[in-house]
Amino acid sequence: MSQKKKEIFEVAEGESIDACLERIKAAGYIPVKRTEKPIFEERVIDGKVQYEPIKRKIVFEAKLLE
Repeated sequence: MSQKKKEIFEVAEGESIDACLERIKAAGYIPVKRTEKPIFEERVIDGKVQYEPIKRKIVFEAKLLE
């Protein structure tokens, strides 16, 4: 079975970025792009709805080493 040329790797909860990069390398890929997306929480303060960032989701796009 052949591997995909591109793969998406997400940094897991409690996992460091370095650990994720090691996981990518162990799978035979090299990271080419890093994307961070904020995760917001909706809070009602004084009757007004506000969205506050509570954490971030880090995703790496990686390509297969040849």
